[in-house]
Amino acid sequence: MPSEEPTQAQSAYARITDNGVVGIVRGVDADRTIEVVDALVDGGVDTVEITADTAGVLDTLDAVTSTFDRSEALVGAGTVLDSETARAVLLAGASFVVTPSFDPGVVETCNRYGAVVAPGVQTPTEAVRAYEAGADLLKIFPASSLGPDYVRSLGGPLPQLPLVPTGGVSLDNVEAYIDAGAAAVGVGSSLVDTEAIAAGEYDVLTERAAQFRAAVDRTRSD
Repeated sequence: MPSEEPTQAQSAYARITDNGVVGIVRGVDADRTIEVVDALVDGGVDTVEITADTAGVLDTLDAVTSTFDRSEALVGAGTVLDSETARAVLLAGASFVVTPSFDPGVVETCNRYGAVVAPGVQTPTEAVRAYEAGADLLKIFPASSLGPDYVRSLGGPLPQLPLVPTGGVSLDNVEAYIDAGAAAVGVGSSLVDTEAIAAGEYDVLTERAAQFRAAVDRTRSD
């Protein structure tokens, strides 16, 4: 009997965890976001989160997902605070949803639409509740306040939880997070340099993306 094709959610989950780096784009207009995504993809980071607090985010999501096929770039939405916003960004083309906190309604909506969802959690109780509610990934946020040792400690008794540290991840600590057991990392300003974008220096983003991917791949192969 032939094996079943993976669902879109299963494919998105595998893409995020295989790549290991989710680039976070915040406050960038649609035209420049297309350039940003193109630069990140060239550097090997093909999973990108556009935050919902970006002005005109629905139009931006539509523009980016119309420009890039899912095979080229997997585009999601971040900073999603409620189920209404989750539904809106999914209808605008987002393939996954990331939140700063755990809202059961957001998880339920994403499950209903067959989209990967990564709610923000800190404590073991939050992490287990979110996972049992249907979360695919667990965003450990803010990672800068918790650190790689916390990720390792949380994963010790709960190895089944796929953790994605976000907030303060940089080239200086990304290897430590991956070594601590992170399934992937979310990276904002350390990767998506706003000054470089303003100057139109997208090659800076491509170089950073390549450095992050190399760090993740190097750590995983050790």
